[in-house]
Amino acid sequence: MNPTASFGPNNSGLEAGTINGSVHTEFHHHAPPGSRTALVGLGGVGKSQLAIEYAYRTRDRSPETWVFWVHASNADRFEQSFRDIANFIKLSGRQNQKANIFQLLRDWLRDERKGEWVLILDNVDDANFLVKAQSTSQDGQTNGIDSGNLQSLVSYLPQCPNGSILITTRSRNTALKLVEQRDTITVGPMGSADALTLFEKKLGGRGNCDDAAELAAALEYMPLAIGFQKSDRKRTSLLNYEGGQLRRDREAKNSIMITWQISFDYIRKIRPSASNLLSLMSFFDRQGIPKESNNNNFVHSDANYSDDEVDDISQSSISDEFEVDILALRNYLFISINLDGTTFEMHGLVQLATQKWLQAHGQQERWRQQFIRNLYAEFPTGEYENWASILYKAAWYALTIGKGVEAEKMSIQAMKVRRRILGREHNDTLDSTAMVGLAYNLRGRWDVAEELFVQVMETCKKKLGADHPSTLSSIANLASKYMN
Repeated sequence: MNPTASFGPNNSGLEAGTINGSVHTEFHHHAPPGSRTALVGLGGVGKSQLAIEYAYRTRDRSPETWVFWVHASNADRFEQSFRDIANFIKLSGRQNQKANIFQLLRDWLRDERKGEWVLILDNVDDANFLVKAQSTSQDGQTNGIDSGNLQSLVSYLPQCPNGSILITTRSRNTALKLVEQRDTITVGPMGSADALTLFEKKLGGRGNCDDAAELAAALEYMPLAIGFQKSDRKRTSLLNYEGGQLRRDREAKNSIMITWQISFDYIRKIRPSASNLLSLMSFFDRQGIPKESNNNNFVHSDANYSDDEVDDISQSSISDEFEVDILALRNYLFISINLDGTTFEMHGLVQLATQKWLQAHGQQERWRQQFIRNLYAEFPTGEYENWASILYKAAWYALTIGKGVEAEKMSIQAMKVRRRILGREHNDTLDSTAMVGLAYNLRGRWDVAEELFVQVMETCKKKLGADHPSTLSSIANLASKYMN
């Protein structure tokens, strides 16, 4: 292995197999010679550690393979890394001030006689400087001036049979500017067993196993949060604690808070409404953030709109804006969408870091009040129809858990309201009547229950037909009475 930067011995415990057992195998599947692969994950999840571990494993497996590390957070650092590589391999022509260092290194990498290589681009969170056309001045420095032969920096990353490229990024959108969708690997938090193993290694076997397991769970199994140097059990302190990791670049930000703030600030810059949405979401239960309670955030959160102006805003445009905001947050893995498609989930430490940011910038109370307003908007108003619906559903729940008295009281109230407003033969009224019958049935008042079940069944047959699901359901209720 011929690295361009030394990160010291690999003794952090954050091994590829430890952080995510499938990632190392999956990367080998994705990364034959000539390939490009991107590791995508939330800040602090261990992408750079995986890349470092892969570099060490490459050295162990193939000592003659070159491994080059490029700090790719911005154009200046990218160029400096290329110059460091050129100096390390003593690249001919590198000292010529008129030389294009990117072209020189690209030509060297393309030369199969130089051997196999792996190029690791770490922390590519904004790919714009890579894909934007650059001109090269006479001193070899890159700039964005439209002169000369324009080329993007990414065009200097060769795709050839003797080399492969591994990219780490927080942004899925950034990854897709550099690799194909099939060549992205999502890196998630560690498993509980692996997190406990890492904790025990960090504590040198001195900690209590149960306490370590509890703290690992509280930290949501995030490697950067777990890989701290002091036994501080306060999550907020861990968020702000910046333990030095000698194996990473000295300018890399190791604090969880700083790591996520970089992404958060970037989203605030390019999509302020998305950062507003994240601020609002941070007040919900992190595992069940309802889509509907946030969908109107574009209108609700802007105090400058009058009621008339709000009415004039196209609901479709609001929905479109909301979907773009959701996409931005998902691209940076701040949130994920649950299988039902109606709720979102946020990592616990992302939630805490967001609220700490709001507190530090004097915005926490603003978004707490907005959260309360959005919840208030979702509650039904005081009309009789809504009251009857709430009573019916509450009676259903009481019936399910075997509380017959409560179910009877609430279902009778719902039935009376619906009979008065909707009439005796309305579908909702029939549902409430059947619910009263079920409550009577549960309490052993079978004769009264039978009377109601028959009434509902006959009405359904007349209105809906003998084969309608509501009719069949009423027959089933009657049958359950006879079974009792």
